[in-house]
Amino acid sequence: MIKDNQSGLNRLHVVLDALVTVVSYLLAWYIVIGSGWARQLGKKTLEMEFYLGALIVIVPGYLLLYSFFNLYTPKRVLGRRNEFGKILKANTIGLLIFGLVLYFGRKEPHLFNFSQRLVVYFYGINVLMITAERNAIRMVLRSMRTRGYNQKHILLVGYSGAAEGFVDRVRSNPQWGYNIRGILDDNRERGSQYDGVKIIGTIDDLEYILEQNSLDEIAITLSLGEYEKLRRIVALCEKAGVHTKFIPDYGNIIPTIPYMEDLQGLPIIHIRHVPLNSLPNAMVKRAVDIFGSLVGIILFSPIMLVTAIAIKLTSPGPIIFCQERVGLHNRPFKMYKFRSMTVQDPGKEKSRWTTPGDSRVTTVGKIIRRTSIDETPQFFNILMGDMSLVGPRPERPFFVEKFKEEIPRYMIKHQVRPGLTGWAQVNGYRGDTSIIKRIEHDLYYIENWTLGFDFKIMFLTVFKGFINKNAY
Repeated sequence: MIKDNQSGLNRLHVVLDALVTVVSYLLAWYIVIGSGWARQLGKKTLEMEFYLGALIVIVPGYLLLYSFFNLYTPKRVLGRRNEFGKILKANTIGLLIFGLVLYFGRKEPHLFNFSQRLVVYFYGINVLMITAERNAIRMVLRSMRTRGYNQKHILLVGYSGAAEGFVDRVRSNPQWGYNIRGILDDNRERGSQYDGVKIIGTIDDLEYILEQNSLDEIAITLSLGEYEKLRRIVALCEKAGVHTKFIPDYGNIIPTIPYMEDLQGLPIIHIRHVPLNSLPNAMVKRAVDIFGSLVGIILFSPIMLVTAIAIKLTSPGPIIFCQERVGLHNRPFKMYKFRSMTVQDPGKEKSRWTTPGDSRVTTVGKIIRRTSIDETPQFFNILMGDMSLVGPRPERPFFVEKFKEEIPRYMIKHQVRPGLTGWAQVNGYRGDTSIIKRIEHDLYYIENWTLGFDFKIMFLTVFKGFINKNAY
């Protein structure tokens, strides 16, 4: 049973973290002082005994920081990136506290001569070694769970889309170590099953099953029409003292990742979480856009100049093609591109896709479209605030009106600025490809935006986005 093993596992975690912290500190001491490096630099050093004595404060302090950042909370599906972020935050705060102690205690001879270089080295080494230790433990535990050890025994109460979704994810991730013992449901026949998980009784059987004390967790997965049973089920679980979680069956109503807000104790579920609705996030992204667009204009200016001359010499008409697109908050704007086609009737052009072998595309146009050079004037759109470096690609008003009636959630893409490149584009959804798949990728980007995600997309654009077989 997990509840019998978790306390022992947590104690082992604490002991290993303490040992790794000591080793990291001693390694930093050896590199900076023990090897004689500090003396070679002419720095006055303290006796080793003083540095060793500091461990009496350092080790408990760092363990408290790890506890504060919930690094000892059992999280079977906690990602490596999330855990590394917490380790980095804890160690950064430890570094700041270390620095403040040395600064305010600089009048004390021992603290004045305490090696600041050692503190910095300890910070870097400890982050790396704690992360390596945690990953090693994670690998061992996941290997054990995959082989059937260290299992968490769970009972689902209620058959619904939420129950099926939970079963699907558990089946796809055996390393989580979840053992679903069955489902209780009032509407399904006993013995019927979903992906090997059987209906073992009705909800009225829950009280008897809880008395057996053989479960680690109850997951309430009632369908929407059965929520009146929720109060009684929660009361039974609380009475038995078993850990209980609620998986809402809103998949057919809220097809997204909601987030919770606490309004003075009143929980509010937001239908869609858009990180860029946050002012600090929006300001950071806009600052990156301004800087990036200026760099892009400077960097691509020779290419843009050559392209402009080539267009002017080979095809009559303007160099820049200006087209109305729909942007942030459904507002139209003029998007700039190098003209890659012959001059057309605007009324006909606004409702036509470009097709393979399209006769309207000029000789120069074929080259600049295939290499995405035709998009470079959009750096000026970004600088003016109509677009962003990264975001969903903007579409013409005619197609926006068409797609919003045909594709669910299509208009959500207009909650952020359109982009020069995007998550859909670096995954190959550009040109004459699935609009539905493109929207799925756009929505994933909108709901999971981070500055790091933007940089990742820009990096991938260099290798996947500039030259594309679907650009014609």
